[in-house]
Amino acid sequence: MSEGNNAASGIAIVTGASRGIGASVAYAAARAGYGVVVNYSADSAGAKSVVDDIVDHGGRAQAVQADVSQPADVVRLFEEAAFLGPVTAVINNAAITGNRIGPLVDVPADTLQRVVDVNVAGMIFMCQEAVRRLSTDRGGVGGSIVNISSTATKAGSPGTWVHYAATKGAVDVLTVGLAAEVAKQGIRVNAVAPGSTNTGLHAAAGMPDRVERLNPTIPMGRGAEPEEVAAAVMWLLSNEAGYITGAVLPVSGGR
Repeated sequence: MSEGNNAASGIAIVTGASRGIGASVAYAAARAGYGVVVNYSADSAGAKSVVDDIVDHGGRAQAVQADVSQPADVVRLFEEAAFLGPVTAVINNAAITGNRIGPLVDVPADTLQRVVDVNVAGMIFMCQEAVRRLSTDRGGVGGSIVNISSTATKAGSPGTWVHYAATKGAVDVLTVGLAAEVAKQGIRVNAVAPGSTNTGLHAAAGMPDRVERLNPTIPMGRGAEPEEVAAAVMWLLSNEAGYITGAVLPVSGGR
């Protein structure tokens, strides 16, 4: 297995990489030497922009449309990635809030179902296929999986996104359990849990000032930048974190 911030090889799949944290991870992976598969569900223009930027700076990247909540799409995503080279890193970033704000009791059933389908089932499908491809027991070369969780699991996001926070709790459990299950198969599984982060997530849900409003509750006094979350992801992918698996690393400014 070859991992490392300065000598990465192979292909990194980044789901939900057309903007925000996913795009920042894609850029960081390209700088580290990975060929990058920029996955998107609907934002083809955003994915193309990320790919073009990586290629313009001498990197290798390709956009692949796939809805991670659909198992057939997940298989196709890995198959298209394999055309570029061996997949050695999988960053499961794709997630949605349903763009609903308010008490859990008021969240429509179809919104709840979609959020669970993407955030939980989609991540499980991605992890399953990653293990099938990476596991040394199955002929793979090993590698690393990093799941994007959230510090919303700590308080549960009452009054805003309890349903979203609950799905991220599932991500944490998935990370810990799968890490132990595949530790002897050449695969490390970890998670990064961002806190309040300056992305378009809050604006899309109708709270464009939410990060700013939360700043007084954060010991460091500000929200994270997507690049800071990406740096934590890349460290977990690197050889420097080679003895770390099953960890959930908060990137939260102390909150």
